[in-house]
Amino acid sequence: MAIVINIDVMLAKRKMSVTELADKVGITMANISILKNGKAKAIRVSTLNSICAALDCQPGDVLEYTKD
Repeated sequence: MAIVINIDVMLAKRKMSVTELADKVGITMANISILKNGKAKAIRVSTLNSICAALDCQPGDVLEYTKD
């Protein structure tokens, strides 16, 4: 069971680069990459809030629960 972070899907839908998202959210590209590649152990609610604001989406658009 895992929670998958679909930042790459939302970036593609919004035609936004990782660099642009990092600038809007105020975190490093390295941290966006960690989230995007599923290597993060946690995500702050404030960071998720900023990502959703930058991508104009809901948390459920970025987070997905899988049973795999």
